[in-house]
This record gives sequence, C-alpha cells and structure tokens, in this order.
Amino acid sequence: MKLPLQITVRDVSLSETAETSIREKAAKLDSFYDSIMGCRVLVEAPHRSQHQGVLYNVRIDLTVPGSELVVKRESHEDLYVAIRDAFDAARRQLQDFAQRQRGNVKGH
Repeated sequence: MKLPLQITVRDVSLSETAETSIREKAAKLDSFYDSIMGCRVLVEAPHRSQHQGVLYNVRIDLTVPGSELVVKRESHEDLYVAIRDAFDAARRQLQDFAQRQRGNVKGH
C-alpha cells in the first residue's frame, strides 16, 4: 500500500488482537493486487438491541488506481466474524477488479 492503513473505531473499544487481525488481513490484500493506494477500515457498533445484543459493522474502503472499492457487510454479533467476512468480500472484489484490469474478463 502506498498510504498507511487507517483504522477508525466508533462507539466500541478495539482490542489489540482485533487491531492486529485487521492489520494482517489488510497486508494480505497486497498479495492479490499490489497497486493498492490506500485502505481505510471503519469498525462501529451503531446501536444496542435488547434482543440481539451488540452488532458490529465493518466497512472497508480500498483506493485503487482509477476506482474505489467499498465493502460494507451485514452486521454480526462477533467482532472477529464481522472482520473476517468484510475482508473476504474485499478480497473477492479486489480479485475481480484485478482480472478486469488485466483483461481476463470477456466483454459482451
């Protein structure tokens, strides 16, 4: 990545293991597409539900040459599952973007 990783936290405290997990997964995205300009990760717990408890949202904004990829997954009760699902979706979007850039996708 050209710019350092930005991690923003809203309405929740982030443990060191969760932050380490985010940093490792963001570094692994470079192996799928090496021209990532920047990565911003937002972790938030917007509201507390009486029936479900705390739900965590993870949003990832990837800046790549000529475009910006945004990943916003469904809320989940477990922070680590929410992080894993968001980075899996980011990896898939990044792989699709890289294939389009290389011209491996057939046009209609």
